[in-house]
Amino acid sequence: MAVLKRGMKGAAVKRLQRELKSRGFDPGLLDGEFGGGTEAALMAFQLSEGLLADGIAGPRTLGALDLAKRADVWPDVLPAVTVQAVSEMFPSTPIRNIRENLPPVSTALAESGLTDKPMVLMALATIRAETESFKPVPEGLSRFNTSPRGHPFDLYDARRDLGNQGAPDGERFRGRGYIQLTGRFNYARYGELLGMGDELVRKPELASDPLIAGRLLASFLKDKEARIKRALIEGDLRHARRLVNGGSHGLDRFTDAFHRGERSISDLA
Repeated sequence: MAVLKRGMKGAAVKRLQRELKSRGFDPGLLDGEFGGGTEAALMAFQLSEGLLADGIAGPRTLGALDLAKRADVWPDVLPAVTVQAVSEMFPSTPIRNIRENLPPVSTALAESGLTDKPMVLMALATIRAETESFKPVPEGLSRFNTSPRGHPFDLYDARRDLGNQGAPDGERFRGRGYIQLTGRFNYARYGELLGMGDELVRKPELASDPLIAGRLLASFLKDKEARIKRALIEGDLRHARRLVNGGSHGLDRFTDAFHRGERSISDLA
């Protein structure tokens, strides 16, 4: 059952119709005939899930409907994510850094179910864009976060979009880790998602711990997985990067790493 589309008939189509209806997307008669009603319901489901809304039930859509095993949708490529393969994505990074920090990243991706090639490449390319050293380092001073005569990170202090409440929030909740988690709001949200309660807010420096940084990266990407994957499927790396960074900072490194990874990480792990 690789693809179901308009004009097809049979038991597989009927299973598709039943599943769509059970999820609140009524295709009309459950007659096993893929007509206009089934197509419209399928497109509505795809839009709801952040999938490409083409009205065709391919592997990704069938997987989202639990009508195909995950392995049939996207193979697990983590076994192919070796130090050597990743070093080809990070040509200027000391290989010892990759050897030391790749294991907790891989473990976190596996725990979050981000083992398919698009999301693995997204994670690694994000690390390249945010911290090319492959170390979960804290954000440094720059003209974008510190005014000419201000205290460190004063331009973040009053950022309501980050949930900051004035000094010293700018410096306390500066970018950290592989994802460069920034702002009181994000420290609180992702700390909760990791089961840390308010510990990350009380001790924001923990976001630079390799184990926690790997989990934060995976959690952040998992939170936006549907939208990221849709952008990647459509080949829009700029939009995928924007979903993480909010802009195009590091896009050149991100794009270079992603394309290198397409070659160095095997689809058939």
